[in-house]
Amino acid sequence: MELYFAPLSCSLATRIALYEAGLDAGFHQVVLSTKQTTDGADYLKINPKGQVPALLTADGILTEGPAVLQYVADQAPATGLAPPAGTRERSLLQQWLNYIATEIHKGVFFLLFNPAVPAEAKQFARDSLPAKYRFLSEHLAERDYLLDGFTVADAYLVTTLGWAQPAGVDLAEWPVLARYATALRARPAVARALGEELALAGRG
Repeated sequence: MELYFAPLSCSLATRIALYEAGLDAGFHQVVLSTKQTTDGADYLKINPKGQVPALLTADGILTEGPAVLQYVADQAPATGLAPPAGTRERSLLQQWLNYIATEIHKGVFFLLFNPAVPAEAKQFARDSLPAKYRFLSEHLAERDYLLDGFTVADAYLVTTLGWAQPAGVDLAEWPVLARYATALRARPAVARALGEELALAGRG
């Protein structure tokens, strides 16, 4: 497998999942502003959407973070990174992946970090975040993970929590989420993935 990624973006969750699963993969950094890889390839020829992650598998390119994460998890079922397909637990995983993707990732941070988004829309996104963080805090108040154990949904959520500080959001206001993020960043696979991408982003 070959992962196309941008440092500290949502594709970090896939790097975490690959390390958690113990799977071999190559990594290709994408410069999203130019739609090129750092070795000069035209990324739009690889993924016409121009976004990350994209995962090159034996069967072709797979895109969209939640789909990529589930694919990786299914390559190592014994890890428990995703419950078995067709179970209620798998639907609960998909529920969390979709919530993070739509309500947190695209619904808030995409707008906050996108320079083309008007100030009014950015403020709307910022104002919407506390209710979403309260919802997550209530769910995680007495548990360590979104489901019964660490899954690819946790890899995605901890990735998005890393965007809070750069966006001017103080996680200290949500101590449950701060505790959750600290605990997950101590996991070897998460620490490895995060350390590598911080270094690539010049923040290591």
